[in-house]
Amino acid sequence: MIRPITGSIIYLDNHLIAVVKPPGLLTQPDRNTDESLLDQTRQWIKEEYNKPNNIFLGLIHRLDRNVSGVVLFARTSKAASRLSKQFREGTIKKFYRVIALGKLEERHTTLVHYLRKEKSLKATVFPRATPAAKRSELSYEIIYSLEKNSLLEVSLRTGRFHQIRAQMAFIGHPIMGDIKYGAPERLPNQEIALYACKLVF
Repeated sequence: MIRPITGSIIYLDNHLIAVVKPPGLLTQPDRNTDESLLDQTRQWIKEEYNKPNNIFLGLIHRLDRNVSGVVLFARTSKAASRLSKQFREGTIKKFYRVIALGKLEERHTTLVHYLRKEKSLKATVFPRATPAAKRSELSYEIIYSLEKNSLLEVSLRTGRFHQIRAQMAFIGHPIMGDIKYGAPERLPNQEIALYACKLVF
């Protein structure tokens, strides 16, 4: 039994649906559970439009389980193909709000590193090109800064595994609650202070 949709629908038309994923919920099902935002959203569409048969809903991108924010689904195969192409080509801009530990000095900067996904499901960061590591680029701007924490808006230029989490930790400012990358304490529900706030295309 699929539970009612736990995210908020913020945009809907004949081609797309954008849903805010809460922390703790998978974007798509894995081997251990079939409870996911994809299934909840598909079930909501079936009930809302009284569609008894299975319907198409294309997954365009993903958020980590402990990350919240906007997830975009395609309602047609044509929309899925076009959006997937845009994501691959980097023409869809992704923005995140992040609470990083510590006080960052530069108001606006770009980080370029090389990330390698490990079998431990963690990313290793290298300052220079390294075999099997992929070039990873992001920019951030400080919105508000205190002595112990900084609120940032992050723009991804590439979309690597755990990219924001790993790069921020590498420069000494892990994301609040992200104990996997060096934060000292968890947040409730294993959430981390990383929110996918905007997609521009």
